[in-house]
Amino acid sequence: MLRSALLVAIGVAVTAFMSTCAFLFPLISPGENKVHRIANLWARMLLWLAGTKVEVIGLENVRQGKPQIFMANHQSDFDILIVLAHIPGQFRWIAKKELFKVPIFGKAMRNAGYIEIDRQNHEKALRSLEEAAQKIREGKSVVTFPEGTRSKDGTIKAFKQGMFHLAIQAGVPITPISIIGAHEIMPKRSLVVKPGTITMVIDRPVEVSGYTIETRGELIEKVRDIIVRNLENRGDFSGKTPAPAVPGKVAQ
Repeated sequence: MLRSALLVAIGVAVTAFMSTCAFLFPLISPGENKVHRIANLWARMLLWLAGTKVEVIGLENVRQGKPQIFMANHQSDFDILIVLAHIPGQFRWIAKKELFKVPIFGKAMRNAGYIEIDRQNHEKALRSLEEAAQKIREGKSVVTFPEGTRSKDGTIKAFKQGMFHLAIQAGVPITPISIIGAHEIMPKRSLVVKPGTITMVIDRPVEVSGYTIETRGELIEKVRDIIVRNLENRGDFSGKTPAPAVPGKVAQ
């Protein structure tokens, strides 16, 4: 418990420092991409401090230089760090509105071009999806947790439909991501942080060209089934070798 308390205190301090950097840096050298690199470094620092190792499987499925929508299951606050630290290239988060209300941290997220979504307000949610569509048109990928919130027991909940609607309209593939073990490292509503290894499986992109808004339910089921299957396999991926994480490497 003492270790967890110390880690949380250090993590808050590191987050405050890096958020301040992301808040002030654009005043000197503007650009969302540069702020995203600060976020990448922040995530790697916190994972290192927590003693969390990450094994990445399927890194070759990331479409370099082409937009895609990454969709991951959500078990823990560590999911954010894992995705930020280990998905290469530029992407933009679609994150719940509450995070943008945190002083300095919220402004840092806006400086990085991350997108606020209010799922309780349909009109605002539609505007957020249009903002995400603009990022895609600019060639940026986006990342979302389609469950909408963290799973309390580690099981995968039902997926929200909005991002699938966006994928179909934008014509960009969905890349399913299964994060395995984050719930054991730090469950929802817990400040206890345990050292350990997390596996992130990046599956092959799912093309959306064969789906329409009317058949998006089939697309949702397909993407969810892939994430669930990899989660249930828990590391048995038919001989695939985890891609080595490169300490200190910052996504370009």
